[in-house]
Order: sequence, then C-alpha cells, then structure tokens
Amino acid sequence: MKYVIYYRVSTKKQGLSGLGLEAQKTIVENYVKNNVVIAEYTEIETGKSANRPELNKALECCKSSNATLIVAKLDRLARNLHFITSLQNSNVDFIACDMPTANRLTIHIIAAIAENEAQLISQRTKQALAEKKKQGVKLGNPKNNGLTEDSISRGRTIRKENALNNEANRKAGTLILSMRNNGSKWSEIVRQLNSSGFRTRRGCLFDTTTSKRLYERYKVITTN
Repeated sequence: MKYVIYYRVSTKKQGLSGLGLEAQKTIVENYVKNNVVIAEYTEIETGKSANRPELNKALECCKSSNATLIVAKLDRLARNLHFITSLQNSNVDFIACDMPTANRLTIHIIAAIAENEAQLISQRTKQALAEKKKQGVKLGNPKNNGLTEDSISRGRTIRKENALNNEANRKAGTLILSMRNNGSKWSEIVRQLNSSGFRTRRGCLFDTTTSKRLYERYKVITTN
C-alpha cells in the first residue's frame, strides 16, 4: 500500500507544541508499519476558516500517485463539512486508523446524518420556543427568566454529556451501517463494535439486539 498522511491540529499553538500532533503520528505509524509513505501534510486550523490548503495538497498527491489517504482519527474530521465535501468530490480512497472499516460510503452516511440532525435540532428548537411562548414564558436573557448561575452551569454540563452520547451513537451507527451494507454478519458487527471500544449509552457491551436497534434508527435517518 502507498499512503499519503494527513494530520490536523486545531490551533497554531498545538502545531508548534506538538500537542495532539504527536499522538496522531504515533497512531498512524503503528498502523502504517512497513508500507510506503509518499508524503505527509499537516493542517493547522484556526477559527472556522473553510480554507484547507494542506488537505487539498494531500488529495492531489493521492490522485497523482494512486495512493490512499490516511488519517489518525475520523471523528473530528468527519464533523468538518469541508473535509467531507472535499473527500467526496476527490474520489480518493482513505483509511481512518480509529475506524479502519470506514470508507467513502461511511462518509456519505456521516454527512447525511449530520445534515439531518442539524435540521432536526433546528426544528425542535423552534418548536420548543414556540411552546414556551404559548405558556407565557419570557424568552431572552436567562437572568430575566429567574435562572441562577448554578442552573445555567448544570444545563451546560447536561448538554455536553448529551452531545458526547450522540457522537458515540453516530460513530457506532455509521460503523454498523457501513459493515451491514457491505454484507457483514451481525456477529461480526457486534465483535467489531465491542473490540473497537464502543459501548451503549448505558455503558454496556453491544449485542445483536442493541446493534439492530441502532441500525434501524440510523437507516431511517439516512433514507429519509
């Protein structure tokens, strides 16, 4: 195999200090082992800029060398709309070390789920606000609604925990969809989920029943 490696760090400080970058390099090196590495590209993102010149270079290098793009972790990259779009349009094969069964089909699934969830969140928010107005709740500054700093802080903590749970479900769901659509048996899917460290929302190991339930949930989302 011929690989082109793409690393990504969030800030210039991380890029200079090696925070995050060294961990990515260790993960990729352990995966690549004795295969050929043609080139390495490191992207330092700042803010919400959609400009990803190093990613574009990496994709061009893959196409000209008939190589596979390899990244350490799919989770953060997959939430980046520019990365998803670029990868879809490039027709380049890729491997994510933390989810080696992922492929271009997985990226399509992730993109569909992310778009659908964004729409659902927007709809639910509008509906909730409209309901609050009907109940006579004054909207606006939380202080005007009698919320204390402690309650605001607890709310933030709960939202963060829910986001983490949803992200874990998304990753498990995309893995199940990808493997199932590629003909994997349920026993193989369950084994892959548990060996990859995935757990249910209650922290339990996956079994066939919970895997099928998650599959049906995300199959509906991606087909609607």
